[in-house]
Amino acid sequence: MKRSILPTIAHRLAILCYVAFALFPLFWLLKVSVTPNDLLYSEGVRLWPSRTTWDHYAFVLQHSAFPTFFKNSVIVATSTAVVVTVCASLSGYALSRFSFRAKYVIIALMLLTQMFPLVMLVAPIFKILSPLGLTNSLTGLVIVYTAFNVPFATFLMQSFFDGIPKDLEEAAMIDGATKFIAFRQIILPLTLPGIAATLGFVFTAAWSELLFALMLINGNAAATFPVGLLTFVSKFSVDFGQMMAAGIMALIPAALFFLLIQRYLVQGLTAGAVKG
Repeated sequence: MKRSILPTIAHRLAILCYVAFALFPLFWLLKVSVTPNDLLYSEGVRLWPSRTTWDHYAFVLQHSAFPTFFKNSVIVATSTAVVVTVCASLSGYALSRFSFRAKYVIIALMLLTQMFPLVMLVAPIFKILSPLGLTNSLTGLVIVYTAFNVPFATFLMQSFFDGIPKDLEEAAMIDGATKFIAFRQIILPLTLPGIAATLGFVFTAAWSELLFALMLINGNAAATFPVGLLTFVSKFSVDFGQMMAAGIMALIPAALFFLLIQRYLVQGLTAGAVKG
C-alpha cells in the first residue's frame, strides 16, 4: 500500500511545484501592482507588502491612455481571431478534402512563410502599407496579423478536418445536400473544438504581439496595450506599480476569452493529433 501511494504523492507534488512555478510571475505582478511607491525598494524582497494601495490602478484608469490601448487591443485581437479562423476553416477544408494540381505547391509556400524571422519583414511590410495609408491604423495591424497567422491556423484546421470521416459528407450529399451545406451543417459543428483551439491561439498571438504594433503604429490613438506598457518607461525611471497594474488589467480579456471557450479548448488541442 505504501509503495503504491508514493508514486501518486510524488506525481501530485511535481504537478503542484509546476503550477506554483508557472503562477509565481502572476503573483509577483499582482504584488507589485498593489505596493505603494515608497515601499517598492525600501522593504526589500517580501512575499507581500506591509501596506497595500489601489492608487496604481486608479492612475492607470483615470490619468493614462490605457483605456484606449485596451480598447484597441480588444478590437485588433478579436477581429484577427475571427478573420483568421474563417479563412483557415475554408482553406483547411479545401486542403483536406480536395485534390488539385497546385495543392502541394500552396502547402510548401505556406510553410515557407513560417521560416523567415519577423524582424526581416518589418521594413518590406512598412513599405507596402505606407502608400496605402495603413501604417498608423488598426486595420493595418489586423491585415498583418491575419497574413502571419493564416498559414499555421490552416494547418491546424486541416488536421481537424482530416480526423472527420468523409463518409459523413457523402451520406449528406446522397440525401440531397450540396457540398457547402454538408460542410456548414455537418462538418463545422464537429470541428467546434478545433475552431475554439484556433480562436484561442490566434487571439493570444494578436493580443500580445509587440514588434509590428511598435513599428507600424505612431501615437497613442491606435496603439495596442503591449505598446502602451512602454509609456510607463521614461528616460530616467520606470513606474513599476502602474505598469504592473496595467498588466494585470490587460490579462482580464484573455482570461475571460479562454474561460468562454474552455469547454472546447482541451478537446480541440488533442483531437486533431489523431486521424480517425
